[in-house]
Amino acid sequence: MADLTIAKLAKAAGVGVETVRYYQRRELLAEPPRAGGIRRYGPDDVRRLLFVRRAQAAGFTLDEIAELLALDKGEDRARVRALAAARLGALEAKIAELEAARSALTRLSRACAKGGAGPCPIIEAFEV
Repeated sequence: MADLTIAKLAKAAGVGVETVRYYQRRELLAEPPRAGGIRRYGPDDVRRLLFVRRAQAAGFTLDEIAELLALDKGEDRARVRALAAARLGALEAKIAELEAARSALTRLSRACAKGGAGPCPIIEAFEV
């Protein structure tokens, strides 16, 4: 039974109405016909919207999410695995980058804490 307004759909997924509209423009979410001047959404729309949000939280782009949604209709598990592997590789690279930044900032913070004459090593590290 489709009985949710766009506002209730958005609330059910924890997003704003404009986000729902944006996803509709990107064709990630269907735009149901108007019934009595109002579009009504159902549980499948909520599930799909939550899928998009969860996939975004995992780091997938909207284009990749569109592909995942299209693949959901088929049996191309190899392509889904390839998309997931690419996303995982990107996440691992980002983690490595963040760990390197943490290590550098930890070193700079310790050097700054030692005191001494001259400018703080943290400030010096960010100057050109």
